Amino acid sequence: MRKILIALGLLASPLAAQEVDCTNATTQMEMNFCAAQFYGYADEDLNLAYKLAMAQAKEMDKYIAADELPSATMLRDAQRAWITYRDLACAAESTLVRGGSMEPLMYYSCMERETRSRTESLRIFGETN
Repeated sequence: MRKILIALGLLASPLAAQEVDCTNATTQMEMNFCAAQFYGYADEDLNLAYKLAMAQAKEMDKYIAADELPSATMLRDAQRAWITYRDLACAAESTLVRGGSMEPLMYYSCMERETRSRTESLRIFGETN
């Protein structure tokens, strides 16, 4: 996984200096760069949804018995476990093209997909009254 990040960093540096149209990426380097960008946006959304869900969990915890496990604790632990799962699952998925120029695209596409799915789950939790 670190290899992918390092490789993408090396590839993305020249792209960062120029404008990349991610709606019409044509080269593998551009597609890899855009996939990393899209994952970054998904991660920002995830962080907002997590804050919403955590606020909901803390509100729910105001009404639990002293011997009950707080929802906020369960949510935090679940999120940490999910991050580990996501990172490992996407690293494994990217091995379908291991060593190829598509490896970063596969990795970041998976990271975005899994992150968006988790974001939706957190939003549902956070918006439930």
